[in-house]
Amino acid sequence: MRVTSLRFEGFRNLENSEIRPCPGVNVIYGTNAQGKTNLVEAIWLLSGNRSFRGAKDSELIGFGSDHAKLHADFFSEGREQSAEIVYAKGKKEILLNGVNQPSTSALLGRLCAVVFSPEHLSLVKSGPSERRSFIDGAVCQIKPSFKEALSEYKRTLAQRNTLLKDIPAHPELADTLDAWDIRLASLGAGIVRIRMKYVERLCECASRYHDGISHGREALEISYSSTIPKEYRASADSARDYMLNYMQKNRREDLSAGFTTIGPHRDDIDITINGGSVRTFGSQGQQRSCVLSMKIAEEELIKLSVSEEPLVLLDDVLSELDSTRQEFLLNEIGDRQVFITCCEAASVERLKDGKLFKINGGRIEA
Repeated sequence: MRVTSLRFEGFRNLENSEIRPCPGVNVIYGTNAQGKTNLVEAIWLLSGNRSFRGAKDSELIGFGSDHAKLHADFFSEGREQSAEIVYAKGKKEILLNGVNQPSTSALLGRLCAVVFSPEHLSLVKSGPSERRSFIDGAVCQIKPSFKEALSEYKRTLAQRNTLLKDIPAHPELADTLDAWDIRLASLGAGIVRIRMKYVERLCECASRYHDGISHGREALEISYSSTIPKEYRASADSARDYMLNYMQKNRREDLSAGFTTIGPHRDDIDITINGGSVRTFGSQGQQRSCVLSMKIAEEELIKLSVSEEPLVLLDDVLSELDSTRQEFLLNEIGDRQVFITCCEAASVERLKDGKLFKINGGRIEA
């Protein structure tokens, strides 16, 4: 999977232009606030995803323009294809291979991509919800049915929590909890098992990449931390039974708390380097390296699932990495199309084989 041509028109601060990236590493460099991230964002949008910066569609239209247009020609599924998005005031038009589509979701799976931006450092810096969201989003890309299971679990959890709050004032509702407990335990056990298996595969891939990034000096470990003990996660039945028994035995505690105290909504991902917590003890460079390794591993697992090599988009990735880690990312992350943004000219000089794009005031020069 690779982009052969990328065109912009009225998009953010980028001048109307076309670039032709190479199949390998493409480095976009320039000083701050010149438009490097805008270029990476454009590719990400054409993959059918929402802006990783949380931008609204209206914010994508450049100053003085009445619309923004993004167009990519790309090779995927064994043939040349194209994708186009036109943003106008209050409306959006999506075309795939010249045919109008109802929404950008039609582009999902056609031009797959994995993105890293500084915001993704929240994976190690923030609380458990960020890490759960990362795992759930990654699993949904290779197992679409998982999204519906998550939605059903959240609906069931919300219903049970509402009952827990209502029962003290309406004791007659207590008998209805049993049905919700059974449903929640069944859904929760399945989610925990799927997450656990994915994290095991993610750890295997990410630790290998981190070993390369750190030149063998650091051992990365990623493990799934659940409210269901590990010995009960060997099968879906045992995980379900444990969760169900726990809810029934600890119902008084749940009623007192007003929420459900067990289940995948309270789980976390443990990330360590050489046995120490990355969140607590890791340097800025180590934290960045961990997230990078996890993102590249995510890309590899997508490839194994869809038999296509997704694009790798790395925004502001080289800052706070030492020269050996930069060298690895620029020259040793394998046979895939990569887009990297950076500010430092010295970093660009380390690229052995690839293509450079200099950006200045929104103008891109190959």
